[in-house]
Amino acid sequence: MTIKTDTRHLYLQVIDRLKKDIKAGVYKEKEKLPSEFDLSKQLGVSRATLREALRILEEENVITRRHGVGTFVNAKPLFTSGIEQLNSVTSMIKQAGMEPGTIFLSSSTQGPTEEDVRRFNFEMEEEVVVIERVRTANGEPVVYCVDKIPARVFPRAFTHEDNSIFHVLEQEGNRRITHAVAQIEPVGYHDKISPILECEPETAMLVLKQMHFDDFDEPILYSVNYFKADMFSFHVLRKRV
Repeated sequence: MTIKTDTRHLYLQVIDRLKKDIKAGVYKEKEKLPSEFDLSKQLGVSRATLREALRILEEENVITRRHGVGTFVNAKPLFTSGIEQLNSVTSMIKQAGMEPGTIFLSSSTQGPTEEDVRRFNFEMEEEVVVIERVRTANGEPVVYCVDKIPARVFPRAFTHEDNSIFHVLEQEGNRRITHAVAQIEPVGYHDKISPILECEPETAMLVLKQMHFDDFDEPILYSVNYFKADMFSFHVLRKRV
């Protein structure tokens, strides 16, 4: 059956049709779509029109095209959050109805880099605690975390089994994180991190870099979190001013 004719460009109609078919289960998650020849014939459009629609769907992370292999439907994100909401990774995993866990990789106390001095308004003689962990959801690795905390505010009660640094800072360090400045960057395959998160070669990651501040507007936690893009979705509410 061909797509319904309306006043919009054909490639927009193709996008809507494919999204509806995916939502209805005609094409399931991680399933391979028909060939471009067959799909364009089914939809009654040219291959050029279909390719433009597929290009946009790939940009929207709805599908993945593997050169020489085919086009596949991406799995829906298990975790979603508004970027304007300051949630810990632990909270995001719990909100999805899954059990958060931690795989400890390393921790060290070291002198600050030039960027640390700038970020934390450090004196050069101060030290910073660096923690590397993998966060899991029902045992599956989903986020690679690098956290930096000034040694002078780092809770001595922190253990490698603790899941939420937010919680430990508040309960043991009497430092409540109230807001953060965030930056999001997409990255492709990472030689070190992608295998740890068990990413396929074509699976991208979202890197969330955040400087967190407490009630007194003091920077107390800098985090770099690598999220599996096929499992996490971030959105933002934008208002016209």
